[in-house]
Amino acid sequence: MLTRRVIPCLDVDNGRVVKGVSFLNLRDAGDPAELAAFYDREGADELVFLDITASSDGRQTMVDVVRRVSEQVFIPLTVGGGIRSVEDMGRMLEAGADKVGVNTAAVQDPSLIGKCAEQFGSQCVVLAMDVKRVDKPLRVKLEGEPEAVAEAPWQVFTHGGRRPTAFDPVKWARLAVDLGAGEILLTSMNSDGTQGGYDLPLLVAISEAVNVPVIASGGAGRPDHMYDALVTGRADAVLAASVFHFGSFRIRDVKAHLAERGVPVRRT
Repeated sequence: MLTRRVIPCLDVDNGRVVKGVSFLNLRDAGDPAELAAFYDREGADELVFLDITASSDGRQTMVDVVRRVSEQVFIPLTVGGGIRSVEDMGRMLEAGADKVGVNTAAVQDPSLIGKCAEQFGSQCVVLAMDVKRVDKPLRVKLEGEPEAVAEAPWQVFTHGGRRPTAFDPVKWARLAVDLGAGEILLTSMNSDGTQGGYDLPLLVAISEAVNVPVIASGGAGRPDHMYDALVTGRADAVLAASVFHFGSFRIRDVKAHLAERGVPVRRT
């Protein structure tokens, strides 16, 4: 049986790790390279580095910071934020990333997923989805397209969660995998930073729709939440930030809790 993964996330803004609630009210959590080294020692299975303002600011991911982080870890590193081309992905891999996440640019041009997969392999391509639950679908005008409406109770957002799209996350996940994405990083904007638990219906919907690993993100507040995401939500991995950065509990505590409840994990 495949082990389930526990993954800390470094949301980086202006060279510092930050964390907020529902993508707002950010507070400083430390130096990314120092935190990366700490989580590597703590027994994290992987590490995710997200440059959360690269797309909204219209700039490239901070290569120098990615390189500093990669030098501190001996576990797989996923980098995302501001990836707009095959060349951008190549630069991140050269800087030490093992996988690269695409979000905004892939929504704008889905063929980017296939181009990156062809160049580097699907195992390197992660579709990052920032998804928000809405009371009723928002009407949005897409560039070059007529007004459209998402059909699901969730909508995909881009530019660091700042812009709504008409993309149904379930259909978008299926299309991205068909194009070559090898993994999905699924963040619930409603749950992000709340520590109230993951969006389990969203997790189930995406996990059942695709045949690639799904990483649950947004809402971890207790080890029980991670168990629920892996078992009820059918995720392959759980990602968390606040609870690890600010010392609510440690990775070893999560893994011990999961193992006690029968979830296979890599013990440290």
